[in-house]
Order: sequence, then structure tokens, then C-alpha cells
Amino acid sequence: MTGLGAISPLGNDVDTTWNNALQGKSGAGPITHFDASKFKTQFACEVKDFDPAAHFDRKKLRQLDLYAQYAIVAARQAVADSGLDSDESLNKNRVGVIVAAGIGGLHTFEEEAGYYALNEANGPKYNPFFIPKMIADIASGHISMEYGYHGPNFGTVSACASSNNAIIDAFNLIRLGKADVMLSGGAEAAIFPAGVGGFNSMHALSTRNDSPETASRPFSASRDGFVMGEGAAVLVLEELEHALARGAKIYAEVAGGGLSADAYHLTATHPEGLGAILAMNNALEDAGMKPVDIDYINVHGTSTPVGDISEVKAIKEVFGDHAYKLNISSTKSMTGHLLGATGALEAMFSVKAVQNDVVPPTINHMPDDLDENIDYNLNFTFDRAQERPVRAALSNSFGFGGHNATVIVKKFEK
Repeated sequence: MTGLGAISPLGNDVDTTWNNALQGKSGAGPITHFDASKFKTQFACEVKDFDPAAHFDRKKLRQLDLYAQYAIVAARQAVADSGLDSDESLNKNRVGVIVAAGIGGLHTFEEEAGYYALNEANGPKYNPFFIPKMIADIASGHISMEYGYHGPNFGTVSACASSNNAIIDAFNLIRLGKADVMLSGGAEAAIFPAGVGGFNSMHALSTRNDSPETASRPFSASRDGFVMGEGAAVLVLEELEHALARGAKIYAEVAGGGLSADAYHLTATHPEGLGAILAMNNALEDAGMKPVDIDYINVHGTSTPVGDISEVKAIKEVFGDHAYKLNISSTKSMTGHLLGATGALEAMFSVKAVQNDVVPPTINHMPDDLDENIDYNLNFTFDRAQERPVRAALSNSFGFGGHNATVIVKKFEK
């Protein structure tokens, strides 16, 4: 990992996002993207103070859904952070881009198909940018065109596991010798009527409208669903010798990735965490690591009644006695759930934890708000960040459809 970029509910760059996470700040508040007064859920973790006109001219904005805007800005940050933009010897034929989205241009779809497209007198009229603004792969395309990167270019879609899949795909392409550098991550902007209404109809979202900042409360008995977030994170993955040759700073090493399927239910995780167990074991095997080598787990931890329990069961199964020596935290308690972008943002948090030897907290837990199905002898890093050696961090992402993806990052040692 040689470059990081982020647009998140906690800040519009990596340092602000990371520092606010360490301080345990919540990114939740009343929805401003639309009038949500008639919805069951009226709050979310929105990106704040993001001015598209500060980043794109009017002509370009006509081509970009909000999710793609977030992705491009995060990618610009990551490229600048990595120094790739000043490397005149860079072989752009061997630089690729994989930016995931679980949904893609939902707002564009709403505007075109839902509100403006049908004209009873003259027939349907669609904006020519409708399709290329909406599709879930287009962020990768825009980024490659902006920089002239001709390497592998696509998007991954596996619901909330999408951007962990993107990172693993990028990792494998470099290992296979198909690229020297990959920009990889995810972006999402679904805090619009169809997104909120759709998840409300599934009873997936918290409805704690009286207290948005405390609504995402993973591992607490009173949790009542996830809080929707938005934003993007993009990370630069680079082949080691390539990075060393150009004198790049190295945040951490990608050690391995694991994939699996629950093969169980459309939306629910397996109650015993079987898919999560397999993904974590596959990641450890791929990394050539043992459970005792991991110091921190950034859990999927969405604050849903069933999902939190099954993930705890999976961790205890995989890590055994070592589970009680780990730090565990759900940064979704602060950022909300960024859907297809969540894995990339949480991979960034994991990289920063490894780099700085500090674990961000799980906020919003009250000592008397205990779920009898959760083992509180585990260290969930409640309420405050905790300093400790972090040799390696494991990050879980699980998606609707039973998709599971686990990424492991570790300290880089020459």
C-alpha cells in the first residue's frame, strides 16, 4: 500500500477521517440529500461540505453520478499521496484501476427513470448520459481516462463485500504479474429515496430518529439495524520492487485475501457464521499466517441483530483462545455502512492501525446494554481508541447474497 484517499462521513480526506475516528466521532445526522420526513429512517451518515463544482467543471459534472464524483476525488488523493503523478518513468500500460460499487448511480437512475424520463404526450426522453452515469463500473473508467492508465480496468459488485473483492482482485493481478500498480477501492452514494426506502422496507435500517449519532451501536443489545453511509476510499497497491525502485513510502503490506459464500439466504448471514469462518481461514492460509499473528480485526459489525452475533461466533471459531487477545472494532459505529465502499474505507482504517499501532474504537456502547448472545470478554475496543502493537490487521466485509471477503494487511519489513 503506497497511497491512500478517502471521502467519508468523517472527513473529506484520509487524515481528517482517521483523526475523527480515533476521537470516536459519529458521522450521523438528519438526511439533507432529500426530504426524508415521511420515511421510517430520517438520518444517515452523509458526506459533508463536499462541493462538486470545486472538483469538476459543468461539462464533466453532466457525466458523473455522485458516487463517481466521490471515487474520482478519492483516487486523486491516493495518486497524489503515492507520488505516481510525478513519476515520469511510470509505465501506464501496467497501472490498472478497480473501483467497486454495490449499487452504483442510484440517484441518476431515480432522476431519469423515476422522475423525469416519462412524457405522456411525446413519449420517453432520456439523457444520453443516463446509462454511462448509472453503471457500477464507470468510476474505474473515468479514473483510468483521467490518468491514462491502460492496465486492467473494471468494477466489482458483491454488495457490501464489493470493495474488499476489488482489493483482492488488484492484489492477485499484481501477484500474477499482470500489473505493477493498481488503484483499488470502492464508492457509493445511495442516500436517496430509493436507497433509504428500499432498505427500510427490509427492516434493515435503524429507525432511531431521535438520536442519530448513537443509532449505530454494534454488539449492543439495543441495536436495531445499520445506519447508511456514503463516500469512497481508494488505495494504491504496488508491487514491492516497483515501489522500492521509485522510493515510494510504504504504509503496509497486503498479506492475503479470502473469499467464500454463505450459500444460505438472500440477505441474512449464516447464523453460525460458516461463510465468515471460511473467508477468514482462507485469508490466513493465503497470507501464510496463523491466527496468533493477527492483532486487530476491523469487523463487518453493521449493528444488525443477527449479523453481529454470527460474526462474533465466527471470530471465536477461527481464533480460539487468541480471540481474547485481539482488539476488535466496528468503525461503522462512526461512519455508518458505506455499502459497496465500506470494505475499502475499513481497509484504509486497518492500514492506518498497522502504521500507527492504534486501534479505532467501537462507539455508542453502554455498559448495561448487553446482549446475552455476545461474549463481552472479547475486547471490542468500546468507546475509546486503544494503543497497542498492531503487527497485522484483518478486515471483514459480508454482502447480501452471502458474499464474504476478508483482507489482511501487515507491517512492512524490508
